[in-house]
Amino acid sequence: MPNLRFISPQDDATLADWQHVHNTIIPTDPLSLDVLRERRRRYRLEVAYVDDVAVGCSTVRPPDDETPNVTVIARILPPHRRQGLGRLLYARCLDVAATLGGAGIETVVLASNTEGLAFARALGFEEVETYLLDGATIPYVALALPGRGCAA
Repeated sequence: MPNLRFISPQDDATLADWQHVHNTIIPTDPLSLDVLRERRRRYRLEVAYVDDVAVGCSTVRPPDDETPNVTVIARILPPHRRQGLGRLLYARCLDVAATLGGAGIETVVLASNTEGLAFARALGFEEVETYLLDGATIPYVALALPGRGCAA
């Protein structure tokens, strides 16, 4: 197993690594550093590194008035997939999610990310809905873990 480490972005350099991974995997909804500075106050963000190379990032969103579930999102850059890194990052997300309460666990994947959808389904997630953000042409797929009390 490679030398994998996780860092919660507290500075702009690490936040830029998180941004790079997100914007590479979700090019239809690129996020600015200003948006990410605000999001890191509300969500748990982490960057996954192999040695000093950013290979993935994650987001864990706590439940809120709109969504009673904890949302977990694990992203691994394509050259680093199929090495078990996504499962390790996802397991970290679940550990955080367990501390946040919530009715269940859900995730969201860009519909064009077929590898991400296959990964989520392999973990037991089932599709709940497909939705399109304003101005977008590629929908997102919301998925939930059945049997985890998910409010679908």
